Amino acid sequence: MRLLIVSVGRLKAGPERELCERYVERTRKGGRALGLSGPDVVEVAESGARRPQDRMVEEAAGIVAALPEETAVIALDPGGAELSSERLAEDVAALRDHGVRALSFLIGGADGLGPEARERADRMVSFGRATFPHQLVRIMLAEQLYRATTILAGHPYHKA
Repeated sequence: MRLLIVSVGRLKAGPERELCERYVERTRKGGRALGLSGPDVVEVAESGARRPQDRMVEEAAGIVAALPEETAVIALDPGGAELSSERLAEDVAALRDHGVRALSFLIGGADGLGPEARERADRMVSFGRATFPHQLVRIMLAEQLYRATTILAGHPYHKA
C-alpha cells in the first residue's frame, strides 16, 4: 500500500525539512518488508487569497486534485479523534490487509482544511487539543508513520 502525505505549504531547507526527511526515509526502509511504499510527500501551494475562507477553498482544491483515484483518506484536524500510535499502526495494517491501494494523510494550511478536503476524508484525526504549525504537524506525522512501521515490525523503537 502506498502512503502519501499531502500537505499545504513547503518545508524550506533547514532542520525541520531534514528531520521530516529522516523520518520519511526511515519509514520507506522499514515499510518495504511490511508491504508499504512511501510515504511520498506532495506539497500543495499555499493560497494567496486575502480571506481565510477563500484560502481554505483554494488549498482544499489543490489537496483533492493531488490525491490518487483510489485512496483511503485520513485528514489531520484539531477537532478530529485523538489516535494512539498503536491504533494508527493497526489502522494502516488493516487497510493494507484489505487491499487498499493507497492511504493519503491530509494536512491543511495555516487556516485549516477547506470543506472539499474535509468531505473527501474517510476519517478526521488529531494530534491533541493543542494548536501546532502545519509544518510541525508534517514532521509529527512522518514520525508517527515511522513509529507505525516499527510497531508492525515488532521493533523496539516504540516502547509504550
